[in-house]
Amino acid sequence: MGGFFAVASKESCVLDLFFGTDYHSHLGTRRAGMVVYGQKGFDRAIHNIQNSPFRTKFDRDVNELEGNLGIGCISDFEPQPLLVNSHLGSFAITTVGKINNADELVKECFQSGHTHFLEMSGGTINPTEIAAALINQKSSLVEGLRYLQEKVIGSLTVLLLTPTGIYASRDRLGRTPVIIGRKEGAFCASFESFAYLNLGYTDYKELGPAEIVFITPEGVETVSAPGKEMKICSFLWVYYGYPTSCYEGVNVEDMRYECGRLLAQRDNVQADSVAGVPDSGTAHAIGYSNESRIPFTRPFIKYTPTWPRSFMPTNQAQRNLIARMKLIPVHKLIKGKKLLLIDDSIVRGTQLRETTEFLYDSGAKEVHIRPACPPIMFGCKYLNFSRSSSDLDLIARRVILKREGERAEEMLEDYANPDSQNYQEMIEDIRKELNFTTLRYHRLDDMIKSIGISPCKLCTYCWNGKE
Repeated sequence: MGGFFAVASKESCVLDLFFGTDYHSHLGTRRAGMVVYGQKGFDRAIHNIQNSPFRTKFDRDVNELEGNLGIGCISDFEPQPLLVNSHLGSFAITTVGKINNADELVKECFQSGHTHFLEMSGGTINPTEIAAALINQKSSLVEGLRYLQEKVIGSLTVLLLTPTGIYASRDRLGRTPVIIGRKEGAFCASFESFAYLNLGYTDYKELGPAEIVFITPEGVETVSAPGKEMKICSFLWVYYGYPTSCYEGVNVEDMRYECGRLLAQRDNVQADSVAGVPDSGTAHAIGYSNESRIPFTRPFIKYTPTWPRSFMPTNQAQRNLIARMKLIPVHKLIKGKKLLLIDDSIVRGTQLRETTEFLYDSGAKEVHIRPACPPIMFGCKYLNFSRSSSDLDLIARRVILKREGERAEEMLEDYANPDSQNYQEMIEDIRKELNFTTLRYHRLDDMIKSIGISPCKLCTYCWNGKE
């Protein structure tokens, strides 16, 4: 995924930028960067944060950076923000999203006179550099940002820092949020709405899909009007978003309570307690417990002092090992108990199967699993939700392929229907493979109801393949 923060202030922006960017550490695992503009021009710091937190890596930079305008980012893959010198002037740029037609766009850039791109390790081209190249094909930054929105297949939100202010451009269909905050003498732009609250900012506005604004210490000017169509990512509420954030006026924590409540209404399981897989499953479990009257407990505790989420490696085998090591059992709450466990989702199923086995090994009598969203049928094309290189990494797709063979693709719609026989049999096959006592997924219609905004404004691609 990735997160970002920007500040335009009449005074130094560095501390606000530092803490605001740090508050996005849950959205990325590998790279982070900050760029400020001041009397000395552009000044940048980029660090690898795989093995230590953002604050540790950037603590020294806070004392060295000087400026009143700045942008920062947390990234899963590419180093950014980038510094660019072009016919449009000098600027810094950072992006969040995914470019699915990157190869095609690179070819177009070469054909239009762009001479080269720098390769990252692995031979790939930094998507933020591609974005800058497209912007520079036009005669103004605003025209370039609009052109970028039109050309990208996928999703791309952009922060662009100039010597006079900051452009914030929300992706064309608003799959990721951009929220503006304000305080005396300053404005900020943030992915997460909570990131500026402790810095003294209050809510100012949320950008619409494709909206572009220009931010200065004096104000926020809309330079390109928002579009009418929106497809914001539903997983922001289910999994990715921090509990204190709001998107389109809907708080993440409150949505998860409602999600758990509706999940409980369709269930009749007999359990001794309800627990959430920390951290995102916890609020879903509280909502389920409140509705079902089954007590909420914490039969295992997440050990975060040395392994917070931002340290999770990208290698799946290492992720599985660390996920197991992070959960410490409370044997008194497990031994002889019938446990109902809620996780935000089941992707590959590996980690949840190991969690279940560890509960059995700790003496659990039964382990009932209730994911807070439907079976994931398609890898995300827009925000890198899943690092899966193939849809067949998804356990639901593997089960369907095993059942249907060559007919698997044409049968996906029926398997996504929670009222179909194929759906019920797929769930049973997943249950057996992962060794759960029972398994019941959240229905898509109930999950959408939990969010509470118009279904046509939500992206549900990973569950039903509809764009």
